[in-house]
Amino acid sequence: MTAMGTATVGILGAGKLGTVLARLAVDAGYRVLVASSAEPSRISLTLEVLAPGAEATTADAVARESDIVILALPLGRYRNLPPASLGGSVVVDAMNYWWEVDGVRDDLASPSSSTSELVASHLADARVVKAFNHMGYHDLDEGPRPSGMSGRRAIAIAGDDDAAVEATQRLVDSLGFDPVMIGGLSAGRRLEPGMPAFGANVGASELVALVDQATADASPAR
Repeated sequence: MTAMGTATVGILGAGKLGTVLARLAVDAGYRVLVASSAEPSRISLTLEVLAPGAEATTADAVARESDIVILALPLGRYRNLPPASLGGSVVVDAMNYWWEVDGVRDDLASPSSSTSELVASHLADARVVKAFNHMGYHDLDEGPRPSGMSGRRAIAIAGDDDAAVEATQRLVDSLGFDPVMIGGLSAGRRLEPGMPAFGANVGASELVALVDQATADASPAR
């Protein structure tokens, strides 16, 4: 078991982000399960090339066998996620709304809530945490460094379930990044496209400043 309480990392989505995260998790020593909307046989070659050691499987198997499940699929498909299968699971939402991919969706662009809160509302019994969404997949791929090493990059985390947040913090650290807690799940809004922290590939103190900048921008004028 690599990080306390987590042995198997499941990833739903076998695109660029999903395969990068799978490769990082394999390198960190986890058992890694990956599923997409395609049959496992159709993504197995992709994983052999881009994330050697990761196992292609079904979404049901990912939900059943994983200690942490990362969502790395287009946000517009979140209603296809199985609430019953993911009930009780720690689910890390790494998704963002892209109208070019998801289509123009008012429900995904509402300023009244974070998109992770929409996901959590759908997965009512899952323990949803926001992480891995603000840094580009190529930066994730090139950025992992050992704990304490100069220049280590940071990943922001937002969530309401303390135990799920702690598990995600350990996962982020083990994958080679400094975890930075920014608040409850609603705070994930500060990490979404258009916010100062979106796209951030910086250290912890700089990331905190960018998140705080979003907070200040949202504050009423005095």
